This record gives sequence, C-alpha cells and structure tokens, in this order.
Amino acid sequence: MSKLPEPNSFFDLSDFGRPIAKWIAGFLKNTAFTPVQMTLTFIVSGLAAIISILNHMPWAALFFLVVKSILDAADGELARVKNTPSYTGRYLDSVSDIILNLLILLSVRSITEGSLIYTFLAFFGLQLQGTLYNYYYVILRTKYQGDTTSRIFEINTPMALSGEKQYHVNVLFTIYKVMYGGFDRIIYALDPKASHGKNLPKWLMTAVSTFGLGFQLLCIGVMLVAKLERYIIPFFIGYTGMVFVFIGIRRFCLK
Repeated sequence: MSKLPEPNSFFDLSDFGRPIAKWIAGFLKNTAFTPVQMTLTFIVSGLAAIISILNHMPWAALFFLVVKSILDAADGELARVKNTPSYTGRYLDSVSDIILNLLILLSVRSITEGSLIYTFLAFFGLQLQGTLYNYYYVILRTKYQGDTTSRIFEINTPMALSGEKQYHVNVLFTIYKVMYGGFDRIIYALDPKASHGKNLPKWLMTAVSTFGLGFQLLCIGVMLVAKLERYIIPFFIGYTGMVFVFIGIRRFCLK
C-alpha cells in the first residue's frame, strides 16, 4: 500500500526503494519485528554510510545510503501492513533523518576540508528542500485519504494512537518541533495557500520529488563514487534556489 491511492500517485524520484521496502514489510508482516525497530536499522545503515565516507570508501557509502533509503521506506510500509500507525515512529523517523543528514554533510566536509559555514548552508538548503517536498506531499495525502500520521501543520502535540505511550509522543514531538519548526514556518510563509489552491499536478510533484531525501542521498552517493565530493556541498546550496522556482510555479501558474 503506497502513501497515496493508486489513481492519485505520481512518479516519485526519491522513492526508488519502495518496491523493495514493500517486499521487506510483507516478509516481516507476521513476525514480532516492529516499525520502530526498522527505523533503528536505517539509523545503523546511515551511520555505516558516514563511517564509509570518512574512510574514503565511496562505493560502500553509496551502498549504505541506498540501503538507508530502502529501510526508511520500509518502516512506514511495515506500519501499514501491520496496521500499527504511530506518532512515535513518525517523529522518531524524522528526528533520525535530520541528525543523520547533518552528520553526512559534516563527514563530506571532513574529507574535503571544506568550509563549515558552507556546510551548514548546505544543510539548511537540504532541509528546506525536503520540507517543501513533504509539505506538498502531505497536502495530497490528506486530500486523498492516504497516509494520515503526518499532518499539514504540526502545531499541537497529537494524541497517542493505540499501542504507543503519550509520553513518547510528547518527547519526540517536542524534539521534532525544535528541529523542523523553523523550516516549516519558512515554507508556509512562502506558500501559505498551497492546501487551498488547485490540485498539485503529478508533473510538478515529480519535479519536487528531487527534493525528497531518497533522491538527495542518492545524489550524494553517486557524486562520491564519481569523485565529485567537493561539489556536494555547493550543489545543495545552489539547488536550494529551485525551492523558489517550484513555489513560484505553484503560486502563480496553478492558482
């Protein structure tokens, strides 16, 4: 089961690992393995990618970044096939992603001896890109009754779902708000009426999916293998300009 009903789905460039993720979820459906445990496995894979980058092992880094993306999709798929959605898993996933993203860029900076300021600019751009992708995607998922654990506006702490503790939701939501709240506010300020405008066309969502984490990590891995590691940080700084292009298209061409 995808995050969107089939008639409303689009070609998601960042979601290349979904078929394997579905297979993993189906294989584990009747086991005691939980979605949260799956999230922990993608954290391990992300850390393995970071170690590989620091040790100048680009092919290993690419491998673990791809595996991380697959497992990142598998935790949600496992929650769906087991019918055990949780805010604990949703926020743990997001908090883990942002920490790993920063560590990955810092590891690239380490092997290239680049600027720390530019590294944080690239991190800011990476997260802003991902926030726009998630913002538009959640609007679609809410409209078409797809996955519902993500909300368009993450303002108030949600009530814990069956099988999870409210304390865990409270703690993880607080951390999530600290880490993502600023990015959410920036994107909302740039396009506050996105949820009230025309349907987001599939071609635009495919273009915006280049901001998805799976595609971002794939780009990093491929650039490492191609010995273009010095261009990774400048690339994400520059590509952030497309945020304004996509928002401009949505606001002024799709009213």
